[in-house]
Amino acid sequence: MRMKLVAVALAALAPVVAMLGYNEYAMRQQRGEEVRVQAAQSARQASSEVERIVEGLHSLLIAVTSMPSVRHLDVANCNDALRSLAGKVPNIQTIFVVRPDGTPACGSIAIPEGATFGDRDYFKQAVETRAFVVGTYTESRITGRPVLPLAMPVVENDKVTAVVVSGMLLDWLQNRITERGVTPGNAVTLADSDGRIVARVPLPEKFVGTVIPDEYLKLVHAEEPGIVQVMSQDGTERVLGYRPISLPGSPLYVSAGLSTGEAFAPINRATMTNSIGIAVGALVSLLLAMFIGERFLLAPISRISEVMRNWRDGKTNARTQMSPSDELHAVGATLDDLLDELDARRDQNEKAEEARELLVRELAHRVKNGFALVQAIARQTFAKAEPERYHSFSDRLAALASTYDLILSKEGAGSSMHEVVSAALRSHLSSPNRIVVNGTEVPLPSDLALPLSLVIHELATNAIKYGSLGAEDGRVLVDWNLSEGRLRLVWREVDGPPVKAPERTGFGTVLIGRAFPAKAKADSHTEYRPDGLVFEISFSVEPTAANEVSIDREEA
Repeated sequence: MRMKLVAVALAALAPVVAMLGYNEYAMRQQRGEEVRVQAAQSARQASSEVERIVEGLHSLLIAVTSMPSVRHLDVANCNDALRSLAGKVPNIQTIFVVRPDGTPACGSIAIPEGATFGDRDYFKQAVETRAFVVGTYTESRITGRPVLPLAMPVVENDKVTAVVVSGMLLDWLQNRITERGVTPGNAVTLADSDGRIVARVPLPEKFVGTVIPDEYLKLVHAEEPGIVQVMSQDGTERVLGYRPISLPGSPLYVSAGLSTGEAFAPINRATMTNSIGIAVGALVSLLLAMFIGERFLLAPISRISEVMRNWRDGKTNARTQMSPSDELHAVGATLDDLLDELDARRDQNEKAEEARELLVRELAHRVKNGFALVQAIARQTFAKAEPERYHSFSDRLAALASTYDLILSKEGAGSSMHEVVSAALRSHLSSPNRIVVNGTEVPLPSDLALPLSLVIHELATNAIKYGSLGAEDGRVLVDWNLSEGRLRLVWREVDGPPVKAPERTGFGTVLIGRAFPAKAKADSHTEYRPDGLVFEISFSVEPTAANEVSIDREEA
C-alpha cells in the first residue's frame, strides 16, 4: 500500500515535471535563437565599425594624394605636410610617399638609408590595380610596431607616379575593440585575408599575430555571413557570428562569439532551481503521502484487518471502535455493526440449536415409544394366532425403527449409503462373511434412506427364507455405484439353493416396487437364476448427495 501511495504522489508530480520540462525546452530553443541573432548582430556591428575606420583612412589617403607637394614630389614641403598630418591622426604613426620603384620620396619621419617598399605585397597590388589596398598583418620596417598596411596610388595621365603608404596601428585598433567592451565569456576577433588575427578580445596577448585554426580558415573567405557553434581556442564553447572578407567594403574578417555557458546561465540557474524545487516538492509529497497514508489509510486498514484476524481466531469480542468520519472509518463502523449482528445471530442460532436438539431427542424418544407401542399391539393382536406373520411384521418394524434411529442420530440430515445398508442388515448377520458390502460413500437424504432400508430388509428376509442366507454356505454380495446422478444397487445371492419366480406377488414384492417416492424415478429388475437371485434397483440422487469417497468394506 505504501508503494501505491508513493506511486500516486509521483503520478501527481508527473504533469508538473512534464510542464517544466516542456517550458525549459521551449526557453532553450528560444534562447538559442536569440543567441544566434545576437551573435550575427554583434559581428555586423563590429564589421561596420572596422569598415568606418578603414574608410576614414581611405579618405585620408585620397586627400594626401591630392596635395600638390605630393603629386609633384616636392620633398621638403611634402615632409612638412606629412609630418603635420600624421601628428593629428591617432590611429596611424607614419605616412610615406613612395616612388613606383619602391623607394621612399618623403615621409612624416626620417627615412632610414636603404629602406624600400618595393617587396611589399600591398605595394605591388596598389601599383598593379591602381586602387586602394589594405594589406595583411605586418611589422613596420621603420618603427618595428605591428600595423595593418594601407596603400593609395597617385595616378597621373593613367600612370602611377607615386604611392601613398601608411599603416593603421594594431595597438590602437586593439584598444578601440577593447573599449567597446564584451560581455564576460564572449569574444570578438579581427583577422586579415591570411587568417592572421590582428585584434581580439579577450586575451589579445595570446592570440594577436597567430593564425586562425585550419578548420575555421574557410570562414575568412566564405561567400556570405553565417553563424556556427564552435569550441574556441580558449576552451569556451561559443555561438559564432562571422563576416567574411569577400563582402564588398570588408577588408577584414570579423567574428563575434557568444559564450553558450554565459548565454544559458540564467536558464541553467532556473533549471537548477526548478530541479531543486521539484526534488524538495517530491520529497515533501512523499513524506506527506506516507504520513497521510499511514494516518488516514494504512492505520484504519490495519485495524480492520486485525479485527478480522482476531474474529477468525475466535476473539469474537474484537471491534474496530471506529466512527464513520470518512469512507474507511465508515467501513470499520459497518464491520462492527456486522460483527454485532453476527454475534446476535450466533446467539440466536445457539439457542435454536439447543431447542432443536431437545426436540430431536424428544422426537426420537417418542418414535421409539411409538414403535414399542406398535410392537406390543401387534404381539397382543396376532402373535399367537399368526406367529409367522407377526415375526415378519416385527422384523420389518425393527428395520424401520433402526433406520429411524440412524436418521434421528444424524439430526435429520440423512445418512450415508453404507450406514443405511448396514443398519438394514444388522439383524440378519448370523455368521462372518455371509454378506459382503462394496460401494461408494454416497450421502442419502431421509426420504431415500427409509425406503432403501425397507427394500434391503425385505431382500435379506427373503434370502433367509428362500435364498442363499438359508443355506449353510450361501452368501450375498451387495454392490452399488453412482453415475450421472443415479445410484445403481445390485443384490446378488450365491452358493444358495436354486430359486424360481414366485407364483403370486406377495406384500414384500409390492413393498419393494412401491417404497421409493415418485421423484426418485426408481426402477428395479429381478432375475431368478439357478445359482441365486439377482436384484437390481436404480434411483435418482440429488446432486448435493453426490460427494463420494470410495470404500471397500465387508460386513459379517
